[in-house]
Amino acid sequence: MKKDSIGVQELALLSYIAEHGPLSVREIVDVYGAGRGLSRSTILTMVERLREKKRLKRNRAAGVYRYATPVPKSELLRDVVRNFVDTALDGSFSPFVSYLADNPDISDKERAELERIVARLQARKEKSS
Repeated sequence: MKKDSIGVQELALLSYIAEHGPLSVREIVDVYGAGRGLSRSTILTMVERLREKKRLKRNRAAGVYRYATPVPKSELLRDVVRNFVDTALDGSFSPFVSYLADNPDISDKERAELERIVARLQARKEKSS
């Protein structure tokens, strides 16, 4: 099921909840919102939009709704990248890969991860041949 796209602020909030959730709106406002100058109403609006987009789930406990991501952060980010490639790049990975190749700010750790990914792709290709 294709999910609605999300904006930069929504992604930042979603990542925070994925790392620290499940959280109540009050907990999100007190830590995440306060550090960014976001009001309770702004946080509540963003949380409800993310829930409508199926990016967050909520459960009621002791009269308070607590929000969490339905998938781990790594899966959530893969989904965001997949959606970006499908919509903004018309399904082509080439511009994204070109950006990575030309980016001087990629750390050694990130470069090593990219090399592991390429090795996995190569192994998959060889296995299917």
